[in-house]
Amino acid sequence: MENTPLFTNDAIVFGILMLSLGFVFYTEAKKTRFWKTFYKYIPGLLMCYLIPAIFNSLGIISADSSQTYFIASRYFLPAALVLMTISIDLKAIFNLGWKALIMFFTGTIGIVIGGPIAILLISAVSPTTVGGAGFDAVWRGLSTLAGSWIGGGPNQAAMLEIYQYNQELYGGMVLVDIVIANFWMALILLGIGRRESIDKWLKADNTAIEELQKKVQKFRDKTTKIPTLNDYMMIIVFAFVAVGISHLGSEFISSFLTEHFKAVSDIKSPLSSFGSSFFWLITLATIIGIVLSFTKAKTYEGAGASKIGSVFIYILVATIGMKMDLTKLFENPGLILIGLVWMTIHAVLLIIVAKLIKAPYFFLAVGSQANVGGAASAPVVAAAFHPSLASVGALLAVFGYVVGTYGAILCTELMKIVAVN
Repeated sequence: MENTPLFTNDAIVFGILMLSLGFVFYTEAKKTRFWKTFYKYIPGLLMCYLIPAIFNSLGIISADSSQTYFIASRYFLPAALVLMTISIDLKAIFNLGWKALIMFFTGTIGIVIGGPIAILLISAVSPTTVGGAGFDAVWRGLSTLAGSWIGGGPNQAAMLEIYQYNQELYGGMVLVDIVIANFWMALILLGIGRRESIDKWLKADNTAIEELQKKVQKFRDKTTKIPTLNDYMMIIVFAFVAVGISHLGSEFISSFLTEHFKAVSDIKSPLSSFGSSFFWLITLATIIGIVLSFTKAKTYEGAGASKIGSVFIYILVATIGMKMDLTKLFENPGLILIGLVWMTIHAVLLIIVAKLIKAPYFFLAVGSQANVGGAASAPVVAAAFHPSLASVGALLAVFGYVVGTYGAILCTELMKIVAVN
């Protein structure tokens, strides 16, 4: 039985998360030698993630007994996407070119081949770790990781239904998913603080990304003004009316598709992801933000629209961090080791391809998170580079939902072939 955390009241939990964010922003703004050196090596965004993880590990708070992640992912995330997309320059986004897609698909391929390779390597050392028979077979459980790491939650659920893994053992796979995916995200955030050195090593061409950032900054400088209460209210109105429309639309679309198309309603179908309301929520919020970018609403960027969006993103980061329990890193060492080997293959392949095509670290990080983290974390990672890039992460993550189940099925069939029986 899981231990009850010290605080279960969501108001208190949210206060603790905000205190964590406040500590990071306060210390990061300090000009003392200690804090300047500290944040030179440990990015503030990573600290916003790790402090709630520490509180969770100590039993002070827990994502299992809190709705804060649900609220942040269902309300603040779509609101942030709208506000960060409101000043988007679509032409500049498209000018980012083919390298973004190459890195996304490289991440997908890394997960597809990483699973069977991890099984082969671990089976040489510990055959029982990757064994099992019937519905207890480890490869069946690992299929859910493939679904989660290529698409997201809906794809993971689809794989559980397709391959019928023993649900009494499923908790172990969920643990591996959370531990490894969050550990990898932490490493990516750490790399963001050293992206200039990484890009130099990759010999990356950042021209298109810098051009996009300059265009956004130029527009922001041109429209910048001292915001009034009216400006703030209108920004909030745009954000949360869009969230409301996105929820309404997502519920309608997912219900309609589920009721009228058997391929969508059947959770075993590769098209079942289109029945996910969260998939449509993120898609619609991004579309609404793009539509608003063609209206006068775009000028609210000068009043701080993307900054408010960034606040929502940081709140989401803190709630994601709260899901990480550092004490469980070694709870199931065999499965954790499979996950580590698997993610290492994914990472190494990304690094090799990035080096070959001279892709910036931004494409590596977002391409990976669009697969492994999905819509909840890809925009977060993209926005950490620059608020104007959040929509790139969202668009790639939506694409990940589409290909997730197909890629996961291919990965699982390969794992089935190499698995120890």
